[in-house]
Amino acid sequence: MTKKATVTGLADELGIIRAKMADLKVRETEIREVMIEAGVSAFEDKKFRAVVVESLRTYIDWKSVAAKLKPSHQLVTAHTTEKDVISIRVSARRGALLS
Repeated sequence: MTKKATVTGLADELGIIRAKMADLKVRETEIREVMIEAGVSAFEDKKFRAVVVESLRTYIDWKSVAAKLKPSHQLVTAHTTEKDVISIRVSARRGALLS
């Protein structure tokens, strides 16, 4: 994929969408914190109902476990996979205003 895209505006549109998503994620975090700190288990509004659910999750640090067991390079290689990934990096141009 070396040819340049001729569709104008897509980079700007993608950048604006990602900026809005970042702002929304910040707002989501703020709302979640307020709901949790309120100590209420359910919130009812006109369109949505939100329920605060507490649970216990268990996470295993497999990297530490593997380090303690000192697996051979061959064992690690046998259980290692590679995958082609395509990503798009977006950055604002200098002096560009997001609106």
